Amino acid sequence: MGGELSIGELARRTGEPVGRLRNWRSLGLIGREDVEGFTPEDVERVRLVQLFLRRGISLEAIGQTAGRGLLDRFAEMLSPARTGPTYSVPEAAEILGLDPDLVRRVWTAPGFLEQGEVVSGDDLDGLRLLKAASEAGFPEEALLQFVRVYSDALGRVAETEARLFHFYIHEGLRAEGLSGRELREASSGAGDRAASLVEPVVLFFHRRAWQRALREIAAIQVAQESGLLTKGDVPGQLDAAIAFVDLCSFTPLTDAMGDAAAADVLARFSALVREAAARWEGRVVKQIGDAFMLVFPEVRSAVACALEIEGRTAAEPQFPAVSGGVHWGTVLYRDGDYVGSTVNIASRLATEAERHQVLVTAEVSREAHGLSEVDFVPLGKRQLKGLADELELFEARPRVVETTAKAIDPVCGMELSAAEVAARLGLEGKERVFCSEGCLRQFVATPGRYS
Repeated sequence: MGGELSIGELARRTGEPVGRLRNWRSLGLIGREDVEGFTPEDVERVRLVQLFLRRGISLEAIGQTAGRGLLDRFAEMLSPARTGPTYSVPEAAEILGLDPDLVRRVWTAPGFLEQGEVVSGDDLDGLRLLKAASEAGFPEEALLQFVRVYSDALGRVAETEARLFHFYIHEGLRAEGLSGRELREASSGAGDRAASLVEPVVLFFHRRAWQRALREIAAIQVAQESGLLTKGDVPGQLDAAIAFVDLCSFTPLTDAMGDAAAADVLARFSALVREAAARWEGRVVKQIGDAFMLVFPEVRSAVACALEIEGRTAAEPQFPAVSGGVHWGTVLYRDGDYVGSTVNIASRLATEAERHQVLVTAEVSREAHGLSEVDFVPLGKRQLKGLADELELFEARPRVVETTAKAIDPVCGMELSAAEVAARLGLEGKERVFCSEGCLRQFVATPGRYS
């Protein structure tokens, strides 16, 4: 079969000069000896070569990769999305009967404009879906939020699929001794089986999340009709409780124990946070390093969840302490996230809190007055970083606390019961305890650092 694309069309689709494409063809990176033109797979070969060069890989090394068939394999996997005719953004807008500027804004929102404004037939189908959403009544602001959230969320899903496959499947096959053609065939076979699971898995998790989201919307609508809630001044405005929970001493822990050990601690914390949030009808909005932001429809659940997280982590063996902050107020829902002063205050509270402390505002103390087994201890007014006015703060404390005396490793910040202490050191009349010989050695090398 002859080539479908001329070298000029290949240059238009990829933004690469014709002269350079001819050079890459002479090196065997694109095209075929028995075909004059180019195929849609060559579009992906060019994009891969461009990427490799940006990452500092030489043309010589790329040529060796191409000789082993790796370039062909990835180009074949990528090319289905590039088959068929392509259009510029104005051409796509004319076909769809839409304003070209609107199409361009929608098209650029998720970062689809890689090099030039090239829209494939599959892309055109996606834009038709957005046109249908527009005709259903969604304004441009909502459409752009749709695009950004879907792109970010599914981009993370796709990255997870690709990276986990590489780390656990492909590299696992390499560790078993496979190489060359045998490795490519085994990896491709495993990849095909994994790819068949993607769509049903995505649909499954979307269905479960959609059911939960619908229940929340039903509760909001009934509350509004009952007079318990008022409509916001702008779309996306609502009242919510925002909570932040954060591991204390996570940075020194990572420095002392290494990334892998710290990642294991974070995985334990993540599982605990998500389990508690689900129990109290909250949702993890996002994770930023070792900190989690959670949202709740009412304040009592937010306080109870934050205290449960703190209590359960305190009971964990060899685990850092947790601090948290909760605030209640008006937020704005934008791009799948919650923004506004309520979020900022909750974040500042978590930063202000000490080990094992959950700080809340006066608004939380008033709204959660019916929460049994919790005391709100007044702490007076404080000036929080970045806020103009002082806030009246309270510490949320469970009335009944079962505690076990623990000591703190001065190097990594890990909290240790007596049975968990691996080493002890007396210095200047004070005993230090350590979770490992490694932390002891670090302390002895530079004791002044941990004073």
